Amino acid sequence: MSQPAARDLAEARGLRLRAPLLLALGALLAFEAAGGIVIFCARLVTGTTPGESLHVIAGVALTGIYAAYQVRHWNRVAPFRPRLDYLLGVIASLSLAATQATGLWLALSWWRDRVAQPVPGEVSYPAALTALHNIGSVAVWTFVSAHFGAVLMRDRRRES
Repeated sequence: MSQPAARDLAEARGLRLRAPLLLALGALLAFEAAGGIVIFCARLVTGTTPGESLHVIAGVALTGIYAAYQVRHWNRVAPFRPRLDYLLGVIASLSLAATQATGLWLALSWWRDRVAQPVPGEVSYPAALTALHNIGSVAVWTFVSAHFGAVLMRDRRRES
């Protein structure tokens, strides 16, 4: 590839990586991951769920930001191509959508027990749904990281 074309690709990628929507998505994903780990560990160790309300509110915001991001992203990269970066991206997208769906479903329990009809003590979350949400969270980080890495490797090969 010629030098100017490689530079143009690098500049375009740099602009996309600094886009406000992607930065907001990354910040919310990181916040939700950290909060989820704190909640998971605290619940196991102490039986408490610190930051639970903030995790729910940020999760709702993440759902909207992710939907907006994914529409723009897919419009840019469509149609599907049989390549590793695309396959990993599809798996990442599906795992994030499933994790968000289970999170929103769990948020209904939070809303019921904390806002609509407040009850003392812990929120009554369905165990199977909580497990799916926790496992999905691990899948999200695995496949989002793998997708991002595969895209960077693909672009590096193009530049050389």
